Amino acid sequence: MTTTTERAIERFRAAAAAEGLLDVAYASADSPFGTLLLAQTPRGLVRVGLPNQDREELLEELAAKVSPRLLEAPSQLDEARRELDRYFAGELREFDLPVDWALSHGFRQQVLQGIAAIPYGETRTYTEMAAGAGNPRAVRAAGSACGSNPTPLVVPCHRVLRLSGGLGGYAGGLAMKESLLELEAEHRG
Repeated sequence: MTTTTERAIERFRAAAAAEGLLDVAYASADSPFGTLLLAQTPRGLVRVGLPNQDREELLEELAAKVSPRLLEAPSQLDEARRELDRYFAGELREFDLPVDWALSHGFRQQVLQGIAAIPYGETRTYTEMAAGAGNPRAVRAAGSACGSNPTPLVVPCHRVLRLSGGLGGYAGGLAMKESLLELEAEHRG
């Protein structure tokens, strides 16, 4: 049952968004790995915080780098939560969420946009990502772009591996990366 206070807060959130006073809406989302932090601007999803990342630090980063006008507004992230639920259930192979690239620039953004195009269940190497972004020798920089990916899962940096086939790194930890690759291999079929 919704209380009067909860209804008032939701009206405030809706009014702030309608008046253009809300630059970043954020909410929590459940995942098989723990609670995610989702944030979006009017342009699209700007941040997916993984369970092992500090929520307060992520919100501070958003306030400093995107806008201090941020507010917890769960209803504004309903579609993102639905798509993530479907992805984790093995039912969604391609996210249909717009991405706001405000937290990545230059070569990093080019690498991340290339990663966003990797099909479900497939992998690429850091070397391929560097070459695709226009600098085949910048393999470490491509790895760094993966490591600083502000929208993991939606921009599937877990699909990028070492040239040897090794996992490389992952902001959510190697166990999470391995589980995501297994999930996609299982439902690719």
